[in-house]
Amino acid sequence: MHIFVDADACPVKSEVYRVAHRYKLGVTLVAGARMRIPDGMNIGLKVVGQGMDAADNWIVDQVEPTDIVITADIPLAARCIAKGAHVLAPTGKHFSDDNMGSALATRNLLSELRELGEITGGPRPFNKRDRSRFLQSLDQAVNQIRREMGPL
Repeated sequence: MHIFVDADACPVKSEVYRVAHRYKLGVTLVAGARMRIPDGMNIGLKVVGQGMDAADNWIVDQVEPTDIVITADIPLAARCIAKGAHVLAPTGKHFSDDNMGSALATRNLLSELRELGEITGGPRPFNKRDRSRFLQSLDQAVNQIRREMGPL
């Protein structure tokens, strides 16, 4: 079990570190540029090219069914789910086969509305409730995968 983080704009990296440390899991941050990572933990940084979808493609190539991917990128989430991985948004939303069609449709609709100028603002600010929900969801995902894996 490993955690991959689509890291360039991820607001919950410190929460990922806490949960990974508690369960002794490895973490790989995937980013388009170098960033600081904590020393003394099982955390790595993979810097990919700045090309379109470079980080997404690298994550999809690496991810396994017992892994967790942290991303707000809906198309990346869909690709990881297709490989059997568990996917969480930074807000704690768990993406699955059951809700991916709806998430993709909503993303496409909002993109069209932005292009038409109907939506001019961005998402609401990230808050403490989102962080708390994320921590709870990540903890639940780790425990669900552990149950699915059975005794080691």
